[in-house]
Amino acid sequence: MTTSQYAERRKKVAAALADNTLMVLFSGKAPTKSHDMDYPFQPNRNFLYLTGLNRQDMALVLQKQNEIVTETLFVERPEPDKEKWTGYRMRPEAATAISGIEKVDYSENLQRFLGQQLYNGRYNAAYLDFERLGWEGDATSLALNFAHELQRRYPGLALKNIHPVLSGLRSIKSPEEVDNVRKAIEITHEAMGNLVRNTRPGMKEYELQAYYDFVLCSKGHREAGFDSIIASGKNAVVLHYVENDATVQDGDLVLLDMGAQYEYYSADISRTFPANGKFTQRQRQIYEIVLKAQQAVIDHAKPGLTLKDLNEKTKEVLGEGLTAIGLMKTDDELAKYYYHGVSHHLGLDTHDTCDSSAKLRAGMIITAEPGLYIAEEGIGIRIEDDVLITEDGCEVLSPQIPKTPDDVEAWVQGKIN
Repeated sequence: MTTSQYAERRKKVAAALADNTLMVLFSGKAPTKSHDMDYPFQPNRNFLYLTGLNRQDMALVLQKQNEIVTETLFVERPEPDKEKWTGYRMRPEAATAISGIEKVDYSENLQRFLGQQLYNGRYNAAYLDFERLGWEGDATSLALNFAHELQRRYPGLALKNIHPVLSGLRSIKSPEEVDNVRKAIEITHEAMGNLVRNTRPGMKEYELQAYYDFVLCSKGHREAGFDSIIASGKNAVVLHYVENDATVQDGDLVLLDMGAQYEYYSADISRTFPANGKFTQRQRQIYEIVLKAQQAVIDHAKPGLTLKDLNEKTKEVLGEGLTAIGLMKTDDELAKYYYHGVSHHLGLDTHDTCDSSAKLRAGMIITAEPGLYIAEEGIGIRIEDDVLITEDGCEVLSPQIPKTPDDVEAWVQGKIN
């Protein structure tokens, strides 16, 4: 991404702000892990999207008054003594070079700055990022805490949520963003291939993961887009199985759900393969039903449809397949074997923020991931690719990763990459 692209994104956000309002967005802070240890820091993706900056304890303030927009960035003050312990802090000039924001102050001055701006009711509302996944879900804690303090000090100030605006902007990917996802997919392909080719019955699932993680680290990508799922045998019927500590048995299928990230853009790929290099007749039978459903979704996906439409197509094909082999007799039995949606948006977040009920538009990246999970047989199969919606259909961004039954067997046996 370039400085001008970040500036253009901020310009679009500013256009959505009402006049005589301001917006405050935080980069975030690493949460405490235990005692004096923190979890690795991950930047708030909306802050990253507007600035390109991935350091903690930063804030962006946009002000719009009389239709004039001003931008101020707040960064950590460099402290040489602290830097001896916790590392170099970004200097204001470096932050400007990346973000394009000329006015930079230190984070310790944010409250005083806002107090000056809010004096005498110059602004009537403040926009914050109130992302929340559900009633019980965690809200963006910094924004929520800040909102409480704003209302306590300025009870006449209205609070508004900028999150829907940012979600809408992020749902359409630029060519550069698509390229970042492609690069994340290619790293995922290489790392997944290293895992698949080195799998042997009797290994632990975490040993398989080590082959995947090695490639990511060797490429300089130490953090994956999400926790890897390496589920063998009966573990594969648990959608978000992440323990990865079971022993892979001869005859097991191994379900992988993995994604590297590149410049914080994530891939999300699922493949299912036989640990011993050969599908049983039954495994292949179920696998081919899932593969047929995925191809139907890919053929169906285009602008104007919704993710629900794609899921209905998935259920239609899976239902027909299971009925044909005698596993289903009525339509309502499908929920026993298929119990998730076929798609979600992908980008800076693996489950990218957006309105999942909105119609698809060119430039969106989604997943296509049908699956079947037959607990009584210890079979769990999911096949997932990342798909770019185009003007008249879609493009699979991950066609290089083997997925036909014959190619998967050859992949495990080291015959293809």
